[in-house]
Amino acid sequence: MSYDDYLAGDPVVITAALTGGVHGKEASPHLPETPEEIADAAEACEAAGASVVHLHARRENGERSFSRERFQELTEAVRERTDLVVQHSTGGTGAPDDIRHEPLRTDPAPDMASLDMGPLNRYQHLTSENTRGLVESLAEEMRERGIKPEMEVFNGGHLNEVHELLDRRPDLIEEPIYTTLIFGGGTTAMPTPDTFRSLVNHLPEGTQFNTLGFGQHQLPFAALGIVFGGHVRVGLEDNRYFRRGELATNAQLVERAATLAETLERPVATPDDAREILDI
Repeated sequence: MSYDDYLAGDPVVITAALTGGVHGKEASPHLPETPEEIADAAEACEAAGASVVHLHARRENGERSFSRERFQELTEAVRERTDLVVQHSTGGTGAPDDIRHEPLRTDPAPDMASLDMGPLNRYQHLTSENTRGLVESLAEEMRERGIKPEMEVFNGGHLNEVHELLDRRPDLIEEPIYTTLIFGGGTTAMPTPDTFRSLVNHLPEGTQFNTLGFGQHQLPFAALGIVFGGHVRVGLEDNRYFRRGELATNAQLVERAATLAETLERPVATPDDAREILDI
């Protein structure tokens, strides 16, 4: 994807990342935790322009859950209320490898699932290893269950891993390849336009890309993604604020991304458009 795709006016797929697995209501009262709260947020985000919802499950006490049962309950609530493309997270800092497969095992399977492409540091003492063995085993189960992988690229080394996996196992990931390029602090890519251009320029041929900026980088990197023909992820998992000092809701962040896309004369994809674009 490129600036030519922007000029062509292709639709923008907006993914809403509603809650994550790190912070809770102590960080924002707008952050949904229960299946009902998450379904409410998903419904509002669909009305605001989202076509994909990125889901993390929470236990009753608000802590992150990987259990198949909790994802089942959550996904049924979201599907009863929306037509959104459902994407489950398989990411997990410090979680055992076998537990990371649980979000893939709901009935029916999610439409999509995240696939972290390498190690990353989180906070002061947490690391998510994401060995090649784990990445490959998750991708194999996604292929077997007909789940579209969202290959999460936190830095340039992870883009190497995308190329390595596609070269070593060309049978594993079906086209169109879908990646999310992630910008912010820690072991994510440096949040600069130069870094953004470098990653986009080195994507495998024909790759669809999604753009994710953490915190204050969410809005400018959404704009970059739209102008360079990509897609956009926003939501309270990645950014709690609408502007400095003002907490946001998930729907407000989606609505702003949709307005930005329309201002730049790219239409906002419906869920059916997203299914066609991503071949789901």
